[in-house]
Amino acid sequence: MIASRSRLRALLVATDLSAPARHAAGRGAALAAADGAALTLVHALGAGALDQLRRWLEGDAEAALRAEAERRLQALAGALAAAHAGLQVDTRLASGRVVDAIGAEAARVRADLVVCGTRGAGFLRRQLLGSTAEHLARRSAPPVLMVRTPPRAPYRRVIVAVDFSRFSAVSLAQALRVAPAADVVLLHAVTVPMESQLRLAGVADSALARYREAVRGDARAQLQALAGAAGLDPARVQLLAPDGADAWMQIAEAEQALDADLVVVGRQGRDAVEALLLGSTTRMVIAECSADVLIATAEGEA
Repeated sequence: MIASRSRLRALLVATDLSAPARHAAGRGAALAAADGAALTLVHALGAGALDQLRRWLEGDAEAALRAEAERRLQALAGALAAAHAGLQVDTRLASGRVVDAIGAEAARVRADLVVCGTRGAGFLRRQLLGSTAEHLARRSAPPVLMVRTPPRAPYRRVIVAVDFSRFSAVSLAQALRVAPAADVVLLHAVTVPMESQLRLAGVADSALARYREAVRGDARAQLQALAGAAGLDPARVQLLAPDGADAWMQIAEAEQALDADLVVVGRQGRDAVEALLLGSTTRMVIAECSADVLIATAEGEA
């Protein structure tokens, strides 16, 4: 897709050891194997759950839980290594606040990417996956890949949602690290400034239509410039500048219409407050899209 890209060097897969989380582990292993990157599996025992064990159970319940988690973590690492020739998988059993523990491990291994699932199962369901995945996406320094689907093949088509802030090029670069062979759809959800006020002021529909098309044309020009700066092959890139609906809805509709298997959205954009809260568009994309979602971050290497 591009003349050169920065390869992934270290990946961290956060897992609660549930069956759904194996999709994330499989995708992380495939990405690491493709780039010759180091792979670390981390399982975090939440502080709240451990406190309850210490309070209500006597004897070696905590030790037994740790031993079982370590056994399952090693089994998963062995299965991943067996499935990918030459892949070495390190493991880490952590404890404490789950998101903090994952962040500390990501910093320790200097991870370029954190991979997690979006739902868990059983006793540890809410400790790591589900709502905690959103907390991880909000606070992680490296980009976060949230995996929903089995990793049967490399990503084929990726939608990169951009807002033309200074983070847009970073989002695209991070997308290309994760999906270097995919066809790329650059999407900017067009909003027409003050359209409703102009309509209320009596501006003619024909004038508003010209205004809307001018805004859309400017967006297409900026998309083309972004694609050119990244060195994208014009034959394998599509530029979309739709309007008329909320941004997350336009992204979700494009994902379904184009059968995309990865959607990339930035945690940070024009609105600094939204960046702190994980913007509403990003939250809705995580909730509504069925493809995997990459949360691009400014801290991630471009």
